[in-house]
Amino acid sequence: MDFEAARVKMVENQIRTTDVTSHSVLNAFFAVPRENFVPEKSKLLAYVDCDIEVAPGRFLMEASPLAKLLQLGAVTRDDKVLDVGCGTGYVSAVLSLVAGEVIALESNEELAAQAKTNLAALGYDNVTVVGGDLEKGHAGSAPYDVIFLNGSIEQLPQGLLDQLGEDGRLITVIGYGHAARATVFMRERGAFSENVFFNASIKPLPGFAKAKEFVF
Repeated sequence: MDFEAARVKMVENQIRTTDVTSHSVLNAFFAVPRENFVPEKSKLLAYVDCDIEVAPGRFLMEASPLAKLLQLGAVTRDDKVLDVGCGTGYVSAVLSLVAGEVIALESNEELAAQAKTNLAALGYDNVTVVGGDLEKGHAGSAPYDVIFLNGSIEQLPQGLLDQLGEDGRLITVIGYGHAARATVFMRERGAFSENVFFNASIKPLPGFAKAKEFVF
């Protein structure tokens, strides 16, 4: 299979056609070999417009909604980014081409090891892979200019939001299924604002469900 040609088709047919106009985002998707970040059995599906399972219950997001979400972050070379739920490292690799520094957080030890191997092999040396609970973020490297969540969530922990620096942006999808909404939280003068942009049906990220309430 000609992966380079498939990558070009992915950008031209799946990403550009869904209102992604950021040159830096488009160029990053052109550059990163998505096939290197999926299981061997799924390599021929790397550029199909669907989510790809990389571990039980964990997915590499479909390219179109991923690109739209990353565009919302307006990431620049001056930004330090926390990539929450980095999986095998694909999104961290994309972010590494538009940001100054990327902290890739992963709770699954096997996925974290794969991410380290993948990113090192391809020379993405401004990415640091760290382990830990996704919902807790990584306070040791905070504050961040951008925090990106690799999946939909039900509830955003305040502790993660607090790791944003001044003028920082947190990009996530709130809710599950077709009613889920791409949402950006911003920190300005110590206060947080929330803006909803579009519906986005993507796979959930573990660890962000609301605690069940007791009913008497």
